[in-house]
Amino acid sequence: MSTLDFTVTGMTCQHCVASVTEEVSEVAGVSGVDVDLASGALRVTGEDVDGEQVRAAVAEAGYSATPA
Repeated sequence: MSTLDFTVTGMTCQHCVASVTEEVSEVAGVSGVDVDLASGALRVTGEDVDGEQVRAAVAEAGYSATPA
């Protein structure tokens, strides 16, 4: 199991958190998603998770993510 950490910008409410969580959860290999609204921290756990796919999923939700 590996962990990837990102900082997400643009989130302002719990709906934003839910959108990011939903999109990232659909990335192949992801088994866990933890999003903190206050800090913008995104922690993704899973097997063989592609960081670029995670960033694309965050973009699909309408936000941007950079590796932390």
